[in-house]
Amino acid sequence: MTGLQLTTLIVLALAAAGLGWLRWQHPASYWLTCGWLVTVARIVITLKSVMEACGLTEAPTRWRLWLAAATNRQPGRMTPRLRRIRVTRSGLVLRLKMQPGQDVQDFDAATERLRHAWRAHGVQVRALQPGTLEVRLIGYDVLRKVTMPSKLPAKLLQVPVALRADGSAHMRDFRTSPHELVIGATESGKSVYLRGLVKGLAAQPVALAGIDCKWGVELAPFARRLSALACTPEQAAELLDAMVQEMTGRYELIRAAQHLAPGTPLDSITSDIWGLPEDIRPVPLVMVIDEVAELFLISSKADEKRRDHMVTQLVRLAQLGRAAGIYLEVCGQRFGSELGTGATALRAQLTGRVAHRVNDEASAKMALADVSPRAVGAATSIAANRPGTAVIGLLTGGWARIRSPFVSLHEAVKACADNAHLTPDIPTLAPFRPHRTTVPEDARELAAETA
Repeated sequence: MTGLQLTTLIVLALAAAGLGWLRWQHPASYWLTCGWLVTVARIVITLKSVMEACGLTEAPTRWRLWLAAATNRQPGRMTPRLRRIRVTRSGLVLRLKMQPGQDVQDFDAATERLRHAWRAHGVQVRALQPGTLEVRLIGYDVLRKVTMPSKLPAKLLQVPVALRADGSAHMRDFRTSPHELVIGATESGKSVYLRGLVKGLAAQPVALAGIDCKWGVELAPFARRLSALACTPEQAAELLDAMVQEMTGRYELIRAAQHLAPGTPLDSITSDIWGLPEDIRPVPLVMVIDEVAELFLISSKADEKRRDHMVTQLVRLAQLGRAAGIYLEVCGQRFGSELGTGATALRAQLTGRVAHRVNDEASAKMALADVSPRAVGAATSIAANRPGTAVIGLLTGGWARIRSPFVSLHEAVKACADNAHLTPDIPTLAPFRPHRTTVPEDARELAAETA
């Protein structure tokens, strides 16, 4: 072996080692450097064989059979046509032209086989238009280290709370999905998801209210930014009555502003608060309910009447709150029909679904069974060492995996304190506004030593 050959081998070995290190430590950089090129070559070369192996081919048409017979050749099966490949920061987007007789569900059922065949981290399928399919390949584990995009739209009642498996930001949009159910076991990342949501809403001109039946330990730190807080089931019942009263007042304001009389301009007629003039429009109100199961539990027969009334008021808010600008974020470790009357009715009104790691399959089914059976399986298979990972139901159909960036309690509390001046005064909720208490000096010293 000559010196030149030895040098070439050393350079190639070092380059391979460098690419291996880059792939492990900085997968995004590796993907943008050469990972996408290797994957594109693999797809182009193996497309036909992979489609045949996955059962995604169709029998030849009559004219193909006639042409094969005329040329004395064996007709091959028809495979989907690759129309376009687009490279993204986290993977590839393929556009396929399906053959007659194929269905999107066929490709959706074969996503795992396609993932292994093309050595991708994940494969997602969705229909674009009749006969055209989009296959999104995820090149690496985007959720291993969550890095939110630097440029995100800043709109009222929109908060970026997590990163999706395809590398895009997941926005919690209250205008599009007014109410949401968030479930997750202890240490699953549910509290971090909630902190990120509160941190994002704290800087917006909205009112925040909370029900925390764990004596307020989760939501009390955000007291400076809360217009109302209930820490026990008894307080929760009173606060829900006040919320329904506030909702009723907003509906009366909408009806009074409609001016349904002859000659009324059509553009002045509205059915929600967003059509009202800004000078009389009520502030949007987001209510966060932590440990919703505590509202359903009863310890004696005397509590049953209060529970039924409270659940009724909660369902009423979920059914009618959107037009009044009242939105619900319902959180809990578990949520199932065994909680009692009203649980299923409440679930039906919660459009958004977020399922972190859960301890029982019933909770995952309650949240995601009407989204997709595969989503239930994905939620129950979340590893315990991946806190913040969750499965969500998409408003566009289907489901996706997300992971929330870590938000410390200190960050969320600081955001609430910095934006305390945005806390609106709502007369109906005034009796429930948390008092600002001074923390004793010894408690501060203890907290500093613990930190």
